[in-house]
Amino acid sequence: MMSETNSSIQSTTGRAAPDFGADVIDGKAFAANLLQRIKQDVADLRATTGEVPGLAVVLVGEDPASAVYVASKRRETLAAGMNSFEHRLSEETTQAELLALIHRLNADPAVHGILVQLPLPGQLNSDAVIDAIDPAKDVDGFHVANAGRLAVGQQALVPCTPLGCVMLLKDRLGNLSGLHAVVVGRSNIVGKPMAQLLLQEDCTVTIAHRHSRDLASITRLADILVVAVGRPEMVKGDWIKPGATVIDVGINRISRHGKTRLVGDVDFAQAGHAKAITPVPGGVGPMTIGCLLENTLEAFRRARAPLLKSMKKVS
Repeated sequence: MMSETNSSIQSTTGRAAPDFGADVIDGKAFAANLLQRIKQDVADLRATTGEVPGLAVVLVGEDPASAVYVASKRRETLAAGMNSFEHRLSEETTQAELLALIHRLNADPAVHGILVQLPLPGQLNSDAVIDAIDPAKDVDGFHVANAGRLAVGQQALVPCTPLGCVMLLKDRLGNLSGLHAVVVGRSNIVGKPMAQLLLQEDCTVTIAHRHSRDLASITRLADILVVAVGRPEMVKGDWIKPGATVIDVGINRISRHGKTRLVGDVDFAQAGHAKAITPVPGGVGPMTIGCLLENTLEAFRRARAPLLKSMKKVS
């Protein structure tokens, strides 16, 4: 279990808060260990099969934030020993051109994972693009087939952010069975798959959202509170049950006292009575790329299952 020392926690005013009682879950350190384990697994696959997983990332247009994310993904993919296939398309790319590329990647045996960086330019239909990806290569876990399989408890590729959240929770708490989990937010990317994963861990799960009445009374019931709404510091201290474990998925940029900073959806300084909490930044965020590569590794193993099974028999 990984945490920062409480003495390092800063209040929203920038002053140290030595009386902050919650453990701070160090997602950055956990992600570094995850990436190291993936790197070793890839090296083992190369030694035994002569093959490694391949991840194709498609970037359409020149969005600066997307370009940074894609560069970071390529760097970590190569660091893990995987093959990286980067496709940069112009802002004017048509739907037909993008779908043609995806079909080629679906058919390429060297590509085990496909990720189309979102958002896409306005002329492109994101849903149609995601639906065109082979579900077995859908390492973002957004395809309706993977969402459906997750919902009914079948084998699926799972969206990276909720997968990372569950990894952090299990590392922190161990067995989650019987705990009451409240998920605030119902997006297809985080909220809904998060709830399904927690159900698979035998939690009692409540999903809340912007239309939920008396939201604070719902969150106060949570042993596990996951917040993913994109509203800066919406969840205040009196919304949190003493001893709860809080997973803050939000990343919001705000200006305060003339300075710009990142904050989560939870008012971190007011959450000292929690058992543990993920900080922003440094909590859930670093897990995303690690879980993307974990999904790519899993997609490779499923695609090459007959080969891996035959080699295991021989050995």
